[in-house]
Amino acid sequence: MLFILGSDRTGARLKDILKEDLMNHSYKVLDTAEIPADSFVDASIAVVREVMKSDDRFGIIIDAYGAGSFMTVSRIKGVIAAEVSDERTAFMTRSHNNTRILCIGAEITGEQLAKNIVRNFAQASYDGGRHQIRVDMLNKMGMPREDIL
Repeated sequence: MLFILGSDRTGARLKDILKEDLMNHSYKVLDTAEIPADSFVDASIAVVREVMKSDDRFGIIIDAYGAGSFMTVSRIKGVIAAEVSDERTAFMTRSHNNTRILCIGAEITGEQLAKNIVRNFAQASYDGGRHQIRVDMLNKMGMPREDIL
């Protein structure tokens, strides 16, 4: 499992904390924002580009509130993202929605909570089954990737 991380300037500190925590738990990490993006839009697109290269890649985007990156990613066809600020939602959105990208707000989510959110997401797996109908519907929505990426 490879985690692709990205952030704008507001999310850079929390991104670095999550990066270190993931590596300490033996996850592979690719940081698309060694130099933080000027905009959450740029940060989001950089993460999506990398996540979509393989099914075993997952993204985490950190901006001020998580909403901006979530809105950006949600516009891209075939990408399911969730704006998350608690552990249970992180686990359930992966299990039931096959979410590949988490959007977290650095100004509303503390360090330990953010670590717990990412760990719960990482430990979950997609259940499939009855959830696949919804996932197929979500994957059909949005602008074609080629138009954005």
